Amino acid sequence: MQVAHKIHTKKIFFLFVGMTLMLIIIFMRLAYLQIHLNELLHVQSKKNFLRMEVIKPARGNIVDCHGTLLATNRPVHNLYWCGGGKQTITEEYRQMLEKIELIIGSPILSNTHLVDDIRRAERQQNRVLLKGDLSFEKLCQLEELFPEGDSLCIETEFQRFYPHEFCASHLLGYLGNIKVDPQGRMGIEQIWEDQLRGKQGVQQKTINSVGRSLMVQTIEEALAGTDIRTTLDLNIQQLIETIFPEDANGTCILMKPGDGSIVALVSRPNFDPNKFLAPLLTADWQAMQEEQLFLNRAFSASYPPGSIFKLVTASAALQENIITQETCWFCRGYITFADRKYRCQCHKTWGNAELTAKQALARSCNTFFYEIGKKIPIDTLANYAHRFGLGEKTSSSFPEKTGLIPTNRWKMQTKGERWWPGETLQATIGQSFLLVTPIQIARMIASIFTGYLVAPRIVADEPIVQVPLNIARSTREFLQDSMKSVATQGTGQRMSRLKDFEIFAKTSTAQTSGLEKRDLGNEYLEHGWFVGHFQYKQYEPLVLVLLIENAGTARIATGVAKKFLLEYKKFMDMTHA
Repeated sequence: MQVAHKIHTKKIFFLFVGMTLMLIIIFMRLAYLQIHLNELLHVQSKKNFLRMEVIKPARGNIVDCHGTLLATNRPVHNLYWCGGGKQTITEEYRQMLEKIELIIGSPILSNTHLVDDIRRAERQQNRVLLKGDLSFEKLCQLEELFPEGDSLCIETEFQRFYPHEFCASHLLGYLGNIKVDPQGRMGIEQIWEDQLRGKQGVQQKTINSVGRSLMVQTIEEALAGTDIRTTLDLNIQQLIETIFPEDANGTCILMKPGDGSIVALVSRPNFDPNKFLAPLLTADWQAMQEEQLFLNRAFSASYPPGSIFKLVTASAALQENIITQETCWFCRGYITFADRKYRCQCHKTWGNAELTAKQALARSCNTFFYEIGKKIPIDTLANYAHRFGLGEKTSSSFPEKTGLIPTNRWKMQTKGERWWPGETLQATIGQSFLLVTPIQIARMIASIFTGYLVAPRIVADEPIVQVPLNIARSTREFLQDSMKSVATQGTGQRMSRLKDFEIFAKTSTAQTSGLEKRDLGNEYLEHGWFVGHFQYKQYEPLVLVLLIENAGTARIATGVAKKFLLEYKKFMDMTHA
């Protein structure tokens, strides 16, 4: 009996210890869940009935100097079917969908996948998109026909919109990653992305067990992006877009020489930024890449300057006392150097003639500059090119190339051989290895008249950056006189008949390959340049740079420039009448 009592007591003891341990474990588990995991479990419980959604902010507008919209946002109205908890599509719903089909012009009941989505939305009390981007007219028809349609939901969002399509596309850029998080991919849209995109807001939705929204509460308001005011003038931009040859590649820049403001800029071929607001086929994207549609030829393409570089050569020769402003030269059509003839194209137009230094620059006499090339080292010529901002970035906010100004050291490092004197002769007329960007040329031309190099500006709030030009005033005045002669009696004399204009110009036919290849295709033809500084009546002076790729002659670029100036005159007279 005593043994049985001990065994019974022992069982009770172990049972008590076991129960105690179990209670301790349960208590510790409860303490762990309610104290240590309290915050985590609280958040997880909220997730059962709360949904946090991002409120997309309105992207900032891009406007021209007058406040005209260049890039903005337009409302997009989307039509949704909202499920009501039914297990199937009733006859009443079917009739409603048939009427909706007639209004929106898109199949619904014949679209098997869409019908399945509607059934699923009905069961789960979710919603499905019936039609995106409804017109205002169709929106009114739906509102009138279904004023209390609980199964229909119209939601409005905002989409980027470029009202002028191709106009200034390389400056404006475009948006990518539209479905997830729209971001600027080039141009102003990319460079000023942080200011344009604004700040996202947050809203809290309370939902029921099947996901239907019961209440919406805004937690943090979205902040719209900042508007960007550019220096562009849309009217003049559209004028240049119209004037520039439709089938030609190249660029045109119109800039204020004083502060570097870009008034208009065209780069061809161009693109419509609106095209990227919807999914793009891979084949279309590849075709765009092959056509180099996204290359901003004003900033990111380099070209041989040709005769424009003679302005640099003349400056170097004057500053280094190789010539004076009174120096005369008799052109007989060629010079001989190292048993080779270097020919002059101006000889074909004006024949044998004695020329002053100013006339040689105005008529673009090659032999005059070849003679300078015999006496000036390439490194000295390169030094003066850099003084004019060539071979260097312009301090623009846009991505840009530096071009190429060759030197002795560069030739040895890249080609593994010395610089030959005959190459200097070619460099004096803007050929050889020389490469420049059109925006560098615009900056150089402006500096001849202002006495400083200015950084090109696209956005009105950008600071004005001016660097003194290390060229004597007397040399700049000589260049100005010579450029005026270009427009009156030289290679750009077609400008001489324009009334009420003061025009300073320089033209250039820049070789892209050996002359023997000209007949092999248009890609071997020369580029045509026209650059100038002009003022119409009392209005603000402007710098004009026009480049047409593979034009074969500068006369085509000069003709386009003249046509622009005529239209510019009409526009200014009409605007300020």
